[in-house]
Order: sequence, then C-alpha cells, then structure tokens
Amino acid sequence: MKKVTIFMLVLALIMSLGMVGLAADEEVLTGEAEGFGGTLQVEVTRVDGVIKSIEVTHAETAGIGDTAIDQLVDLIIENNSTDVDIVGGATASSKALIEAVDNALASAEAPVDPSESEEEPEETEDEPVETTEPAEEPSEPVEEPVKPVEEIVNTPLMWGTAVVSNGREMRSPDNTDTPVYTLNIVYGSVLFDIDGRIVDMFFDTMEVATPNYDGEGMPYFGGWPGQGGYNYDEDKDGEVDGTIGDTEEEFLASVEAWKSKRDRGDGYRMVSGSWADEMDAYQEFFVGMTVDEVEAWVEKHTSDVNGRPLKEDSDKEGDADKYAALTDEEKEALADLTASATMSLTDNHGDLIATLRKAYENRVSVEIDVATQYGLGFSIDPRVGPGKDSEDVQVYSVNLTVATVLMNEEETIEALRVDTLEVASPNYDGEGMPHFSGWPGQGGYNYDEDHDGEIDEKTPDSLEWFLEEVELWLTKRDRGDDYQMVTGSWSDQMDAYQAHFTGMTLEEVEAWVAKHTSDVNGRPLKEDSEREGDPEKYAELTDEEKEALMDLTAHATMSLTDAHGNIIEAIANAIDNAREVLIEMPE
Repeated sequence: MKKVTIFMLVLALIMSLGMVGLAADEEVLTGEAEGFGGTLQVEVTRVDGVIKSIEVTHAETAGIGDTAIDQLVDLIIENNSTDVDIVGGATASSKALIEAVDNALASAEAPVDPSESEEEPEETEDEPVETTEPAEEPSEPVEEPVKPVEEIVNTPLMWGTAVVSNGREMRSPDNTDTPVYTLNIVYGSVLFDIDGRIVDMFFDTMEVATPNYDGEGMPYFGGWPGQGGYNYDEDKDGEVDGTIGDTEEEFLASVEAWKSKRDRGDGYRMVSGSWADEMDAYQEFFVGMTVDEVEAWVEKHTSDVNGRPLKEDSDKEGDADKYAALTDEEKEALADLTASATMSLTDNHGDLIATLRKAYENRVSVEIDVATQYGLGFSIDPRVGPGKDSEDVQVYSVNLTVATVLMNEEETIEALRVDTLEVASPNYDGEGMPHFSGWPGQGGYNYDEDHDGEIDEKTPDSLEWFLEEVELWLTKRDRGDDYQMVTGSWSDQMDAYQAHFTGMTLEEVEAWVAKHTSDVNGRPLKEDSEREGDPEKYAELTDEEKEALMDLTAHATMSLTDAHGNIIEAIANAIDNAREVLIEMPE
C-alpha cells in the first residue's frame, strides 16, 4: 500500500511539471460591463493562469473607443493584469473594458501571475495615456540625448526652445461692429554659451485672425465647425462679405493654409522691411548678450506704451524722458538698429522677450562639431477627432509642429529639436490638453471640465476666457511627464527620434521613414503588426535593420507623419528654410 501511494505521488509530481504529454490548463472566461456605446462583452482565454487572448464585442465609437480597446487589450495581455492606465480621450470605453475583464477573471479561482506574460503590446492610437505615476523605464534605455538644466551649467553649448502664446482683441471692429481677434504663437530657438550669452537665435510667429480682419495674407480661423462661422472680409476691402468657417471642409482648408510670419515673406511688410527682415535685425543685435542683458536693454531702450524701440521724435507718454536719459553712444546704436527694426518686442502681437526668457529656462546641452546651417520650420495639421463627446458633438484639434535643425556643410543633421502645440476643442476628455473654445461671441463650446467623458457645461463666451485660455497653452514638451505615451512621455519619445536622426541627411531621414514605418499610421514597424502592408515591409528588413528598429521602438513608437503632427514634414521645412551660420563647439 505504501509503495502504491509513493508511486501515485511521483506520477502526480511529474504531471504537474509538464513532463508528460498532457494538455496545459486552458480556460475561457466571460465578462461584461456597460460601455459608452452599450454593453461590452469579453471572452478571456488563459493558459495556466496567464492571459493569452481577449476577444471583445462592443459598439464603442469608431476611431476612439475601439482604438482604445485595442490598445488596452494589448496592455492587459502584456501585464497579465487589468492594473493598467486608461487611455486619454476614451475614458468610458477604457473603464468598461477593464471592468469586463475583471468580471471575467473574478469568475475563476485560478490566480493571475503578472510575471508570466510574454506578449508584446502594440500601440494603436497616438493619444496620451492618463497616469498617476510615471511609466516604468525600459530595462536598457538608450543614452539620454539631453540633460536636466542643473546638470548642464558647465557645458560649452546649450540649446533652448520655447513657445509663448497670447490672444488679442484688435482696436477696431469690422464695418458691422463685430470685434476682430487674433492668436499669436511665438516660437524661439536660442543657442547659449557657457556663460549664458546668446550665440545665435531663430524666431518665428504664427499669427491667426478672425476672418473679418482686412489685412491681405493674414491666416484666419472661423471657429470650430458647428459654431456658426464668423464674419468674412473675402476681398480685404474693409467690408464684410458674409460668414465662413462652419463646416469641416472650411475648417480643414483654412488651417492647412496657415503660414508663419517668416513664411509669408515679403507679403508681410513692416515699416523697415518684412517681418523676417526686422526679426533678423533683432536676432543679430542680441547676439553676445545674456537674457538678463537683453531684458535690461529692452527696459531702457523701448517704449513703455508699445514695446517698440525709442525714437527721438516719439510723442508717446514717457518716451521723451526715456530717450533723453540715453547717452549719445546709446542713441547712435539705437538709430542704427531702428534703421532695420522698429516692431514691438513685447506687445500682444507676440511677446518675443518672454519667449527668449523661456527658451533660456528650457535650455539643454547640445554637442556639435561645426554647424553651417540653422533652420526652423512648421507643419500644421488640423484633425477631425478624436471621436465625439457624450452629447454626440464632434471633437476637433489642431497640431502645430515646429522643428529647428543644425546642419554641417554636407547637410547632415548635427542637432535637432522638435516640439508640438496640440490644441483641442474643450469637449476632449484628456487631462492636460490645451483647449480653444472658439472666438468670443461664438457661444463657447461643450466642456468636459473634469475629464470624465461627460459634458459638464459650455465654456464661458467672454473676452476674458479667450485671453486666459490661450495664455495657458502648453506644448507637448511643456506638458512633460503629464503627457505619457505607452513607452514614456512625448518628450522621451521625441528625444529618442532626435538622437536617431542625428547624423542623417534629410534624404536619409525620409528614406528611413519610407522603409521602416507603417504606411497605415506612420509608426515604426513591429514584427507582430497585422496592419495592411506591415508584415511585407518588416520581412524586407535585414536582421541588422530589425535589431536597430527594435532598439528604437523600446523608446519611441509614436507616429512620425500622422495628423497628431507631421514631424517629418516639419523637419523638411526647417531644412528648406535654413540660413547660413557658423557655429563651432566652444572649447
């Protein structure tokens, strides 16, 4: 009897260790929960307590809820747990999926062991993932291409970039007494030496007005589709011809036509030349100064009324006294400058000095050999989406991507900086997203104030709200760790791309993107992608290319070319706009 018992115990042990050809312990579990579009049902397959697949039946919103579900399914499988972050922009769908899977798992007694998962998640939507804690760092991260400011104070060359936005009500309304408003988005890129002195700088501004502004060449925005449009002076004669901006077609066309002040070229004339000419004169004038010295110069040499450089014959309040206090040498230098630049440096057309200060505060170390070209360029991408709100009102957004690039004589990228300002209608439910409610007088827009996927009210329809809303806009870099993607923050991913493209020409960057990213969504290829054309493109890569791609996608998986911001187009425009410089790494 004892021998039989021992034999049976040994046999049981062998079976439990999988040393005989018995099937693994597979179970299929079902669960459901109420989603945004109705009941959401899941069928969870586990093998030996490890989640292997999740089949979902749902009626969630196309392009947002269904995309979030695909993304979360992969994350749950990867972690073998529903303890994952919900997807911004699809809160209700995310919570419903997690609840349904929890209900399925609760129906079984077998525990789930998170350490056993081997599946790789595939991101499906370039939306931020809402988190309460920073995402875990990869086990073997690539070398960080930049350092925190506190670590760079002794490096020889530093690079700062910044975006500062403001709204503005023009002094004169149109001929129907309807106000004219503008948005001004200033972008500054500044190189500093070890002492914080300006080595070189490159500024541009995107100014966008209501379509009743009568200046030729001014980019315009008629408000979000459905807001009723805005007065339109089509032939710029000071007389309103009708309204424009109430359809998606008009929204897309108007935003795609936006041009920066530099891109408007000689069509944007100031007193002493084009806007670009005057900005170039200021840039050259400030080289060699620290930001403190620039601010002190502005305080002493510009009008307190309008921020313009002082002139001897100015009759504006306080100007005569300030001018009289200058030395003869200072007056002579000021006269030389104002022969080429007279526009304001600090008014509500765009605060150039505030942008300079912010660029200094954002500075990071940069290592180059010699740069002979310095370029700045934009990509502007309007977007219908993501999805609709709880009242079936469409969400819209605009992505303004800006790139600055330093290149050598071979036109190889020596250094690269990219940022994006994404602004959405206020019914978008992702926390931290900059909002624009439309122009004052358009009635506001649906507002999801607490970001729970449910509309709370409309935004205030006032000048004060408009001005404050625009002033609070933050770029994706400004949003920092609050803008988490699946593999890190937006900044982390962009830094990885920047490091990857350094050393390439534009042609090489574009060729790499054509070969290594999906034709469907512009994301780097993955081995297990089932999107149309992806398996064939991935199979054509060499083993070395696949390994390099895997190293990159450990840190960067977001799209390079979609409507969230066409990064490659911005880089190409920066290179096209490059001017000649000579910047050498200081010793």
